Amino acid sequence: MQYFLLNPSTRKAGKIWKISHTESRKILDRLAGRGILVDMHQNGESLYVLPPPMAGFFEFSMMRVREDIDQKVLSELFYQYLNVEEDFIKDLFGTGETRLGRTFVHEPVLTSENALHVHDYERASEVIESASDMAVGTCYCRHKMYHMGKACNAPMEICMTFNTSAASLIKHNIARRVDKSEGHALLQEAYDCNLVQFGENVRENVNFICNCCGCCCEAMIAARKFAILQPVHTTNFIPKLDESTCNGCAKCVDICPVEAMALVTANDPKRPKRKKASLNEDICLGCGLCVKVCTKDSLQLSSRKYRVITPLNGTHKAVVMAIERGKLQNLIFDNQVFWSHRALAAILGVILKLPPMKQVLASKQVKSRYLERLISVNQN
Repeated sequence: MQYFLLNPSTRKAGKIWKISHTESRKILDRLAGRGILVDMHQNGESLYVLPPPMAGFFEFSMMRVREDIDQKVLSELFYQYLNVEEDFIKDLFGTGETRLGRTFVHEPVLTSENALHVHDYERASEVIESASDMAVGTCYCRHKMYHMGKACNAPMEICMTFNTSAASLIKHNIARRVDKSEGHALLQEAYDCNLVQFGENVRENVNFICNCCGCCCEAMIAARKFAILQPVHTTNFIPKLDESTCNGCAKCVDICPVEAMALVTANDPKRPKRKKASLNEDICLGCGLCVKVCTKDSLQLSSRKYRVITPLNGTHKAVVMAIERGKLQNLIFDNQVFWSHRALAAILGVILKLPPMKQVLASKQVKSRYLERLISVNQN
């Protein structure tokens, strides 16, 4: 989450709105209670941020059963906006190179050799182990599909939030606090149900991990619909097929959430009807579910040729995404009323560590002589 964006205190909000501190706190707390804002505490003061589109205000509004709104009507509206009209979801997932979310590898299928190539931040189990706070709530996607009459039988209370997001959702009874032991048990339940772990695309302080099915979850639906745009970052693994042992049972085809697996002819002159599995590597997430269900050991995870780059944290991700989308000037200037020197320093710090090409793009978008000078001095 981009917490350095729009994080006014109740006093600052009251000053902007020209109302009392008490009145501004009531408004902001009410918005946080609805999941529209996330609140956090810093230096003894409450700060409020607008969460990103994923996981954010869409999910938080449906992460619990509530009676203050008609969730069936809300589900129908969300479904129309996100699953039928598609413009928003396509722009959310398909613009730029850096994505909002990434896939976590299915840890039970990792061999001892594979494990040597997996960083801690690539393991959902490590996100659970290192989180300051952890909560579980109702799966927004399946809850929405339930009201549409389209939900599958996968677990409903399985969406995980961590750290600052979890603390806020727990405070407002949007999600339920869990300890590390229950967190690992929930992850095992997700593994047992063949769900894909899809989480925030950062290395530090991951704020959410969704446990996704291929039929209900928007990330997996987007990965299928807009496959050519590669809307979800993959793991650093790809399944490799041993065609000599594959019997064409289609278990890998059935379990793949993004339809990367298919059956094709085995070209066996003695058995003309024989089939074998075939992988479309361009759309494969590298989750490893196909390896799990293969009873012939015909599939094994192998490292991808090039490692997938994951942003360090929310600031790094937000800056890179803004540059790639030509929106860096909006990131900086649209929020100028809320700026702090610390926030600006964080953005400049990210820019100065980027590759030269992205620094050039950043400089062109901001049109700042100061930034140009900083980049020039840093390069020298």
